[in-house]
Amino acid sequence: MIDHLQQHTIGFIHVVSALAALLFGTWIIFTRKGTRRHRFLGRGYFWSMLIVNITALAIYELLQGFGPFHWLALISLVTLIAGYIPLMLKRPNWMRVHAYFMVGSYIGLVAATSAEIATRVPGWSFGTAATVSSVLVNFIGIYLMLLLVPKTLFKYLR
Repeated sequence: MIDHLQQHTIGFIHVVSALAALLFGTWIIFTRKGTRRHRFLGRGYFWSMLIVNITALAIYELLQGFGPFHWLALISLVTLIAGYIPLMLKRPNWMRVHAYFMVGSYIGLVAATSAEIATRVPGWSFGTAATVSSVLVNFIGIYLMLLLVPKTLFKYLR
């Protein structure tokens, strides 16, 4: 019983943090970069995603052990940190590295959200729904990232 309650508390924190990260991330994607607001929202996104990944690593109710979603949470965590480190070090090309990893982190978040929604569709199997939706979102997201990030960076690197 205690495990069940603990898992639900962790799950609640996970969902609330994911929703916050979606809001922060969406706002960041569609607004001017490098501003005070961008930095404020970026910190909100970073901390929300950090909580999302930590709580994801603590949820075991679905598979009763370490599974593929835990591996994806680790990949997400590495991507998030890889996007944050350039801000601290400010080495050459830091902005490019930051942009690609943070956009990649956001794509992963949207893909995970789409998988969560797709698994709720009646008649779709869990595995098929999660795989098809997340692969589709990743392909579209990566295509848009490769198309739009260079244009955005060009504005700031001139």
